[in-house]
Amino acid sequence: MANLSEQFYEYVTQDDEERACSTIPDSDCHYVAKNFSLNVANGTLTKLAEKIISPNLTLPWIFSFLGAPAILIGALVPVRNFFSLVPQLFVAGKIRAKKIRKTYWTGAALVQAMVMLASGVLVFWYQQSWVTWCLLGLLALFSIASGVASVAFKDVAAKTVPKGERGQMLSYRSTFGGLLALVAGALLIFVIRSQGDQIVYAVMFLVTSILWFVAALIFYRIQELPGATKGGRNPIEEFKSTLSVLKTDVNFRNFLITRALLMAIPLSQPFYVVISKDLGHGGWSQIGYLILISGFAQVISSPFWGRFADDSPTRMMRWVSLLSIATSIYTSLFLFNDHFLNFYWFLPVFFVHGLAYTGARLSRKTYLIDYAPDDDRPTYVSLANTLIGSFTLIAAGFGVVAQYFGLIFQLYFFVLLLLGCIGLSFKLKSV
Repeated sequence: MANLSEQFYEYVTQDDEERACSTIPDSDCHYVAKNFSLNVANGTLTKLAEKIISPNLTLPWIFSFLGAPAILIGALVPVRNFFSLVPQLFVAGKIRAKKIRKTYWTGAALVQAMVMLASGVLVFWYQQSWVTWCLLGLLALFSIASGVASVAFKDVAAKTVPKGERGQMLSYRSTFGGLLALVAGALLIFVIRSQGDQIVYAVMFLVTSILWFVAALIFYRIQELPGATKGGRNPIEEFKSTLSVLKTDVNFRNFLITRALLMAIPLSQPFYVVISKDLGHGGWSQIGYLILISGFAQVISSPFWGRFADDSPTRMMRWVSLLSIATSIYTSLFLFNDHFLNFYWFLPVFFVHGLAYTGARLSRKTYLIDYAPDDDRPTYVSLANTLIGSFTLIAAGFGVVAQYFGLIFQLYFFVLLLLGCIGLSFKLKSV
């Protein structure tokens, strides 16, 4: 198994042990290949799980099947983002107080597995509308666990994977997970199209539960050596510390604003879906195309983006912003002439958007892991995620632009945000 890990590591990174050891402590060097491989295997399963049960796609369908009101369906993404990002500020200090942090990710993943199992049981046995309220509460619990895991993961990744290879590690997690998601997505589309009942949906939750459980076991096998604990603080101390970081670290403030502006990329996707439904009349076959094309974009772009992120995550932010801007401009053509351009002409939008979205996630994650100081990485990560989580509440109101001025102005509004992101990225320090 060790030889297999080393062969995989050397093949995908094209690095040798001597180079790897130059950026992490010598005591960690022996485990680099194994940890890299385990991280990729773990991420492959979690990325697949996130595709099968997603607040952006599959959960709305399940809620609709169960008769949920529109207000609940609309609350799925805000609940997911808010409860996964905002509470991180209050757990970072606790995580930092422990010498070994992988147990936090493992424990969080087990909670997520149990939540998925409980959700599957509810869907299997009951079809009443009140079940959706229970599922929304379980989603909040799942999201809190996800937030804890996010802080722990970035710290463990920084301790066990050398700088210069973390972007590649993240990209291969996304690539392999995306490959499996292509298969799973195609199966889900055709099965649900003809057999959309509670058994199918319950099985989806069950499969996702198993994936999270196995991912927890894999992550626990990572060889993490004890780290510094002097950064551990209680929530009040953590809050005071974060205020100090915001006051003193100008570059970090600029990164937070840049990351917020970069959210224009994921925020634009629902509006693309609205346009595609109008063009394709919302059929199941058209939805299948969207899933497969987005997944394909993720698979083919992740390895390239991974190396790009390791080289220069700030320059990568600019390129993905330009891709998204081009997508918005192309989309605007359909709003001016939707009679000539049909659904199939619109498919490139989801492909290019998939490229941009995958690159945006890898660029910001890589920059934050590489920039944050070793002794305060959990604080930086939790602060960034908490503030972005709060920003999602504001971003939820961006749809008012489309409501009062039309989709074309909504797209141009996102273009302005991305232009601001490009400009501010030039002020970020290189990492």
